[in-house]
Amino acid sequence: MAKKPDPKAPRKRAARPTARPTSDEEALFRAAMADAKPIERRNPVAEDPAQPAQQPTTAKPAKTALPVAARAPVQPRNPPKSVLEAGKPADLDRRTMDKLRKGKMRPEGRLDLHGMTADRALSALNAFLADRQAAGKRCVLVITGKGSLKEGGGVIRREFPSWLDAPGNRSRVLGFAGAQPADGGGGAFYVLLKRRRT
Repeated sequence: MAKKPDPKAPRKRAARPTARPTSDEEALFRAAMADAKPIERRNPVAEDPAQPAQQPTTAKPAKTALPVAARAPVQPRNPPKSVLEAGKPADLDRRTMDKLRKGKMRPEGRLDLHGMTADRALSALNAFLADRQAAGKRCVLVITGKGSLKEGGGVIRREFPSWLDAPGNRSRVLGFAGAQPADGGGGAFYVLLKRRRT
């Protein structure tokens, strides 16, 4: 009786025929490959018969670049300071600005620019702020004058905020606000200076 094959037993591979191609087959192969060119290697390495053949190294997968939105934003080293506006807290808290606006921080210096030319007023303001800060003063009063209401106020009053925002003064000033009537009202401003660095 014939023995049944075991289904769990590993199957044996059929032996491949080792027959050589005939001369017609070789001629047909050569004709088919007549126009073929060999592929050039990117990094050709001279083979030394004395050296063993090296295994090809597998390249590490390239890191995929993150989309622009996923990248962390680059913070500037010195972020631009906010623009100074009368009565609005820029570099100081709202409570301190409220005290400045209400005149609760009394001026420790006074400069009257009323009647000066714009150039002379700017020079006087720059020198005054530098001197008062160097003396350790915090709150000062600057009188600009109201000017003509039809023209939107005098030149000095209109230019005053931009003068405080100029690079030399901006590093000294924390904020400013319109003065109380007793200190000049609409024609004067309280200016709060930064503490002098020691």
